[in-house]
Amino acid sequence: MRGMPHSYWPVHNLVLRTGDVTLRANTEADLVPLSELCPADVETNPHLPDFGVPGHRAAHAIHQGYWRSMGSWEPGTWSAGFTVWVSGELAGFQDLEAADFGALRTVETASWLGTAFRGKGIGKAMRLAVLSLAFDGLGAEVAETEAWTHNASSLGVSRALGYVDNGVKLHRHQDSVAEMARMRLTRQRWSELHTGHDVTIEGLDTCRHMF
Repeated sequence: MRGMPHSYWPVHNLVLRTGDVTLRANTEADLVPLSELCPADVETNPHLPDFGVPGHRAAHAIHQGYWRSMGSWEPGTWSAGFTVWVSGELAGFQDLEAADFGALRTVETASWLGTAFRGKGIGKAMRLAVLSLAFDGLGAEVAETEAWTHNASSLGVSRALGYVDNGVKLHRHQDSVAEMARMRLTRQRWSELHTGHDVTIEGLDTCRHMF
């Protein structure tokens, strides 16, 4: 239940705020609302199974992705998902993840927005929020991301936040193979571009040990 502290899984207490955009740690109670909001054009994790129910692939991925991230979480290797709220209305989902974070100090991001919330600067705000968590809160040195080379909106958000091109990588794309553009943002560039941002982080002190 929102508003009640999570004593045994304190990651669920995390809240990030910037302007009228609020990110709350994703919980099981959010899975159905996210599934109902998720637009048809969202790319799902190709490593998750397809259960063959027309129109339900994204919903299955949202549920199974959450359970996998919670069940496999360990210090240093984790996937922290956040529901995105705009003026109190559910708008989308933002993920921040890392592998061997203690040594590599590198994070990756992924996200999606409901169709009605696109083109309003929300994607940039929610990415800014998790980057603040990564760099300011957790001491990351590098943030990476990737997007299909035709995904101009995602690549545009990355460039607007200061990411630079970092090569391409082949991925399965439906029944074929396509290129994804890799992008990279360093701590130094983050500090140069985003000193004085308005992101606030709540609940990190109680769960820092889990990262």
